Amino acid sequence: MKVFIVGTGLIGGSFALDLKAEVSNVEVYGIDESEQHLEEALKAGLIDHKAEFEDLAKADLVYLAIPVDASLQILPKVLDIVNDDCVVTDAGSTKEQLCLKVADHPRRRNYLAGHPIAGTEFSGPSAALHGLFKYKTNIICEIEKTAFKLQEKALEIFNAIGMRIRYMDPVSHDRHIAYVSHLSHISSFMLGKTVLEKEKNERDIFDLAGSGFASTVRLAKSSPEMWTPIFRQNKKNVMETLDEYISNLKHFRQLMEADNFEEVFQEMEKTNHIKDVLNGITQNENLKILENGK
Repeated sequence: MKVFIVGTGLIGGSFALDLKAEVSNVEVYGIDESEQHLEEALKAGLIDHKAEFEDLAKADLVYLAIPVDASLQILPKVLDIVNDDCVVTDAGSTKEQLCLKVADHPRRRNYLAGHPIAGTEFSGPSAALHGLFKYKTNIICEIEKTAFKLQEKALEIFNAIGMRIRYMDPVSHDRHIAYVSHLSHISSFMLGKTVLEKEKNERDIFDLAGSGFASTVRLAKSSPEMWTPIFRQNKKNVMETLDEYISNLKHFRQLMEADNFEEVFQEMEKTNHIKDVLNGITQNENLKILENGK
């Protein structure tokens, strides 16, 4: 199987590593606008060959792992080149605009819209990890618009590398992901900004920062080149989540200003329920894994 990875960074490189480990007779080709990334990916064994876009005509599967604004431009061109038996999928964090972009493309049937809920705050080929996708959810949108035999081909690969599949329409995907992913990145970036600005006057802040601070601002290390286009494409949903978040922050501040620490306690205690929700999700995932024999 000839697999072409467009974008050989963290996600594309990790996908390549998992393919090589779990799928037999795979030959991985890399396409990247950065020659340095291609050389790193080749040296690290993430890809077997460097390639150009015209080579996509011989692909069995194409995996787009590039910023979402680039995908809007690149996906139609990829679909123009691939053969009828090739499935094209992606890892983009926004889906509505991309699905609309290729809605009328003659080869829309070749595209499977995907979003793996996997990643780290690091980027580039050196950040690639084997096993990054194992037990992670891959959200598939508009599966009915993909040719059935191509659905099967992609889903077989996702299953081989240990992913769980969830189906969702693009509009719902973008709305929900704004809350559980996009907002958390903004929160992390802005907390980091706040502390960096204060640190100019108080050098001791970082000496006092513990693991709680480090874990909260971890996402602030993420690539601005990747996240700015995400916020642009999902602006409406992100603005809605920000309004709700800011409202909650203002309410918390008002409680403190009024010395209403009993209500502060109640607010935090109610929010502690999030651990039960997350523990329940983890237990359900583990149960499904056991049931499937994985």
